[in-house]
Amino acid sequence: MVPTSAESRARSVQGPQARPQAPWFASGRSPLRVLIIEDDVETAQHMADDLAAADVEAAILHDGAAALAPGMGDGPFDVLIIDRMLPGCDGLALLGQLRARGVETPALFVTAMGSVADRVAGLQGGGDDYVVKPVDADELSARVHVLAKRRARPPEATTLTCADLELDRLQRRVRRDGRTIALLPLEYRLLEFLMLSRGQPVTRKMLLEEVWGFRFDPRTNIVETHISRLRSKLDDGGGAPLIQTIRGAGYVVREP
Repeated sequence: MVPTSAESRARSVQGPQARPQAPWFASGRSPLRVLIIEDDVETAQHMADDLAAADVEAAILHDGAAALAPGMGDGPFDVLIIDRMLPGCDGLALLGQLRARGVETPALFVTAMGSVADRVAGLQGGGDDYVVKPVDADELSARVHVLAKRRARPPEATTLTCADLELDRLQRRVRRDGRTIALLPLEYRLLEFLMLSRGQPVTRKMLLEEVWGFRFDPRTNIVETHISRLRSKLDDGGGAPLIQTIRGAGYVVREP
């Protein structure tokens, strides 16, 4: 029997460009699993290769209609990476249909559509994050890990910890080794975002978007300045530095 075009598209997830699912289970570990929905074959493969270098397994679909097939867009994935301009069903409509089905998998739009109106439409249409092409490999990996970790974190968690640092999200209080640390509102938001992503690098661009609300680069050292001030306050009691700089990737909060 000759397969239908929809069946052929769905099977592309298992093709050589799609990084078949077997290694997810044969490896004896549980790496993150993402579904890339991108019509440009070369772009999709580059993203898959970049994520593989960060221990993220990626399956690929090349049109929106295939992603609506059972077990595809609603499959066992930690994050969906979606282009806005797709054949069969554009990315925004695709995500809308998945959300209507009850699919809550975090979605990251990676697209050339970069106007403010496009970004707002993507985020209001069910997207959890939005980045304009071209996207750096380290930034793509960081955004995927942050989205996956955000999904896995229990919603009732109100206290964030790292070593002897404790952030109480209800009382908006920060302590280190029992010492209360007075932070300005922006410093608190910066630390909270870093601790929500504990162990995963976050890029400067992500901090500008999530903490400052900037969808552009102000071309200043605003991030570096606030990181420096925050470090000074956290480490004032002689504790080991918890905010570390990852060259070429950004910043990470983790135990020394």
